[in-house]
Amino acid sequence: MNFLTILLAAAVFFAIGALWYEALFGKPWQRETGVTEAPRGAQVAKIMGLTFAFELLVCLMLAHNIARTDPAPHVIMMMAVGFALTIMTPAIGINYLHQRKSLTLFLIDAGHLLAGMTAAGAVFILMR
Repeated sequence: MNFLTILLAAAVFFAIGALWYEALFGKPWQRETGVTEAPRGAQVAKIMGLTFAFELLVCLMLAHNIARTDPAPHVIMMMAVGFALTIMTPAIGINYLHQRKSLTLFLIDAGHLLAGMTAAGAVFILMR
């Protein structure tokens, strides 16, 4: 496993999230969550640091699967997208059902995971 590739994949996943929740879906996400103020000070470092750490962990698991199987590039993308669609999305879906969150919020957040994992998969393919 190339740790630089894993870091880059996580950084791209993180950048997708910044674009997703700022420029693309910031206002609808705020409306659906009720979050009206941006975090400040140490809160920003905590939230962003842990977000990156979690995305790094996801990319580490994807890298582990790639290293164990040495798949073709299209299979790497199938792993990345499949992980998003069959593990990550259902996990948040279950939580959102019990928390009675809206379909709109689910689609925004699930879309972020799908876009982020697709981008991470592309990094793994390009850095091979």
